[in-house]
Amino acid sequence: MQPAILGGPQAVSLDDTAANRWPILGEAEERAVLDVLRHGDLSHHPATRALEDDYRRRFGVTHALGHCNGTAALLAGFFAIGLKPGDEVLVPSATHWASVVPMLQVGAIPVFCESDTERLGIDPADAESRVTPRTKAIVVVHLLGMPSKMTELLALARRHDLRVIEDASHAHGATWRGRPCGTLGDVSIFSLQTIKLAPAGEGGMFLTNSDEYYERAVCLGDPVRILELESPAKRFAGTGFGLKTRLAPICAAIARVQLERLDENNARRRENILILAEKLETLGFDTFRAPAHCERVYFEFFIRYDEAKSGLPMEPLIAALQAEGVKVFHPRYPLLHQQPLFTEGRYAEIAGLAGRTDVSIRTYDPNDFQRTRDGLRQLLRLPPFPSASRELLDQYALAFEKVMQHADEIAGAGATNKALKTGAAKG
Repeated sequence: MQPAILGGPQAVSLDDTAANRWPILGEAEERAVLDVLRHGDLSHHPATRALEDDYRRRFGVTHALGHCNGTAALLAGFFAIGLKPGDEVLVPSATHWASVVPMLQVGAIPVFCESDTERLGIDPADAESRVTPRTKAIVVVHLLGMPSKMTELLALARRHDLRVIEDASHAHGATWRGRPCGTLGDVSIFSLQTIKLAPAGEGGMFLTNSDEYYERAVCLGDPVRILELESPAKRFAGTGFGLKTRLAPICAAIARVQLERLDENNARRRENILILAEKLETLGFDTFRAPAHCERVYFEFFIRYDEAKSGLPMEPLIAALQAEGVKVFHPRYPLLHQQPLFTEGRYAEIAGLAGRTDVSIRTYDPNDFQRTRDGLRQLLRLPPFPSASRELLDQYALAFEKVMQHADEIAGAGATNKALKTGAAKG
């Protein structure tokens, strides 16, 4: 069948708006929100503490502390482990900025590392090569819901006495060697933002088994909770440490219902994505299957495309797929080491380290980390299909099949579509 970009019929005729609507909200969420509204205390309704209890039970941790968003929870994590000005933290470049930038508020210095090509998390070997006497911690991000290489990363942390900050914001429900992601770090963080797998609208959750780290997080962001501490830290209740980052009960109420549905929603996403993934794998795409000792979840559905194998360059591929009605785009996150905050060295100002000669402030070159840059160029983002029908998935599979079967013709014709090409770049 002729591809649409060469004049054939469009493969995807179904509207996929409903299939990709997220979050899925219903009467239970409405009742939960109304309960908070009717109670009247929009700051201290028990829904927030109930959500924290839900997380403690589900993940088997000692402490859970709600935050207004995942960024605030990450800041709490960096503060909790005791990072000091000039301390270095190993971080991936391929992640959302909130996994890294909040540490500047405590004066810590991000040290970027290459990404692992198999699972897209921070590369253990490259990270170890960047350890210095100033290195105090490592940020592990389970990107897109795929558990990182924790065997190697935890061993690296033990060898060099590093604290592990686990950003599990994409990984609600994922497991590594039977252990839930979100329980693998000294502190672990979840984002509950709208597009996450267990959303609150806005929110974040801080998890730890350390009484000390919990106490520091409370002092940083929730002055009311300081009064409940059974330690000398209670003396700070009159001032706190300067921030208030607690989670709003209305958001917590929504999050409780969504957490109850997490396993069901994850299973539906996984089932839908694997139907399409099996077809794409026969066409030569890598769909990032998890190794046997991991169970991944699908915060987003990325595939890897090697244009050298088919001869069809990436941009004409995207244009041809979009002409078929496929929602396909480049990855959303830019590489952090290429952003002006780091290429211009401005992060030193935010960290309060500008002009210091006793710390290493590196100005990053956008051409650094070639392996990570090359890997990013091979990635395509597809919808996560939380509610897709089999017919829609079959239409997506047909679209890919049509394009790949005619790859030589599309490449030879230089087939592009101006409007679609612009959309591909901005998606």
